[in-house]
Amino acid sequence: MKKLQLLSIFFFLTLFVSVEAYSQEVGIRFGNFSGNNVAVDGVFALGEFSRIHADVSFGGGGVGIDALWNPIFKPVGSSDFNWYAGFGPSLFLGDPFTLGAAGEIGIEYAFADVPITIGADYRPVFVIVENTRFVGDGFGFNVRWRFGPND
Repeated sequence: MKKLQLLSIFFFLTLFVSVEAYSQEVGIRFGNFSGNNVAVDGVFALGEFSRIHADVSFGGGGVGIDALWNPIFKPVGSSDFNWYAGFGPSLFLGDPFTLGAAGEIGIEYAFADVPITIGADYRPVFVIVENTRFVGDGFGFNVRWRFGPND
């Protein structure tokens, strides 16, 4: 338990340091997510083209948490759209408890005049614990408020 606490402190300190140079985003995600259809959505930049995309959903008999690393975050040609891909753990704290590995691919648009980012993504999950299965219906629409510079 102590290792988990130290890891959590290190993670949040790393995120805090990255706030200075890159924009962070907080908003909501609509779509299928751990037995619910709405989640709190956040993006925490780790560098120019790397970030953590996290979601927390309340409802559906528990709390769903995804924390996905997006090592690929690039512009679509010369347009103002960005696409991203990533992977990470997916957890549902409820009945039944589930733990799995999620993938993600999406596209988003950051408005230049207002600090709002909208996006759409596909997030399949391979559930490992409690009952092994593949869940492929994780489509979502994101609306987030951007804090910091528009990258």
